Amino acid sequence: MNITDKDIKLIKSKGLTVDKVFSQIEIFKNEIPFVALRSAATLDNGILKLSEHYQSELTKLYDSRVENLETIKFVPASGAATRMFKDLFRFLDNYDFKKESLNSYTNHEKANAIRLFLIGLEKFPFYATIMEKVKNAYPKFQSLSEGKQLYIFVEMMLKEKGLNYGTFPKGLFPFHKYTDSISTSFEEHLYEAAGYNTNDKGESTLHFTISKDHLDAFKEEFERIKKRVEKKTNTSFRITYSFQKPETDTIAVTEDNEPFRKEDGSLLFRPGGHGALIENLNDLDADIIYIKNIDNVVVRKYQDEVSAYKKILAGKLIEVQDEVFRILNAIDQQNPSEAELIDIKKFLVKQLNVRLPLDFDKFSEKYKLQFLRESLDRPIRVCGMVINEGEPGGGPFWVKDENGRQVLQIIEAPQIDKSDRRQADILGRATHFNPVDLVCGVRDYQGKKFDLLQYVDPEAGFITEKTMDGKILKALELPGLWNGAMSNWISVFVEVPLTTFNPVKTVNDLLKSAHQVTLFS
Repeated sequence: MNITDKDIKLIKSKGLTVDKVFSQIEIFKNEIPFVALRSAATLDNGILKLSEHYQSELTKLYDSRVENLETIKFVPASGAATRMFKDLFRFLDNYDFKKESLNSYTNHEKANAIRLFLIGLEKFPFYATIMEKVKNAYPKFQSLSEGKQLYIFVEMMLKEKGLNYGTFPKGLFPFHKYTDSISTSFEEHLYEAAGYNTNDKGESTLHFTISKDHLDAFKEEFERIKKRVEKKTNTSFRITYSFQKPETDTIAVTEDNEPFRKEDGSLLFRPGGHGALIENLNDLDADIIYIKNIDNVVVRKYQDEVSAYKKILAGKLIEVQDEVFRILNAIDQQNPSEAELIDIKKFLVKQLNVRLPLDFDKFSEKYKLQFLRESLDRPIRVCGMVINEGEPGGGPFWVKDENGRQVLQIIEAPQIDKSDRRQADILGRATHFNPVDLVCGVRDYQGKKFDLLQYVDPEAGFITEKTMDGKILKALELPGLWNGAMSNWISVFVEVPLTTFNPVKTVNDLLKSAHQVTLFS
């Protein structure tokens, strides 16, 4: 690789080093090995199913302790809404209303998404806003063909001459329509947080990771809705923001693993994916940190159930932490007895899903305690898991680590060798899905915050193929925030109902009941 002075200047401007860039290129050359799945995590095999009584006890535990805890809700929100409108952009590119009817187009293109969009048009929260602009720009709109009407509507919705929703951050796009207001997903996260993330002073703290370009827009949105939300929730909100750090960008390479250069000759760096946000998470300090994606919200009539399960997960975290901290204190104060060691081993295996080395009982007492201490003195995450209904994304699996032991992990599809029949079979047996619903404990038993960067598995990233200027390139995704970036945390997986998982991946998802104040008549 030939490095120019211009390259070095660019690398340094990102907070990277030349050695770091070379090491990334070596990853491309050596490739990242697929994970070795041993089995899917299922109920009673890595995933807990909590009885109603147990759920009630965990809620009581959380409610009794929350006033003395610092809590914060961490919301990855840098994603643009563009991908929500993939089918609509394709419609604008491909449909010619002068040459064919809308019905003809949807039939030969099998454009079911367009059909559904048209059927539900008046149910979208942005319908009235767009129609007002449409009718002002096209006085004879009602006399136009159905195809031309829809084309004009979509164009007004997405393009710069209209509302320009195609460039909005997903967090500021209209999600829900109420009788007195239209709410963004950003606003809904505030209402939801008030249900479980409030201290004894009536304050709720949230942190959003966003694109720097959108900072002013988010601040303006908060000022616009602040009085309304605080009045309805009787809560005051402390909002902070951060941006993906430039030093987490990764270099792109050609198919031959040479640095990919843009048309002006400069090196191409790409964002490292959501795994880069472990840096942002590491900058926060609290007793409990909730993590939930920006698009996973519901209308307010369903928020009580969502809040209830957040408290259950947080109660489970507190329960696990209490026992972990008790054991670590005991190890530090005095050597546990043989009977106590048996109880600790049982706790690790049954409650924390830790698989002990086969020869553990042959370890000396010193190494037994060392192993137990290292296994326990880590950040803790309690993750909600929903029944798998074919959603794309990660899931819970038992995998083989570098020591040959089975460990419980959340694995993304690109990490799995689907050409391997056995691996594909294990993937096909997965029963649950990771909805990015996490409650995290990032302080140790002495109250000090862990350095979360020490618990990342650097080999858990993956390489993807992209294009730029018509050329194929390879991009490096850092270990995902809830995948490899938390690989070495204590992980507890708990089944939660599907009602807690309502992401908006396409605009048509807004037609689902979780996003409708009143259901279709």
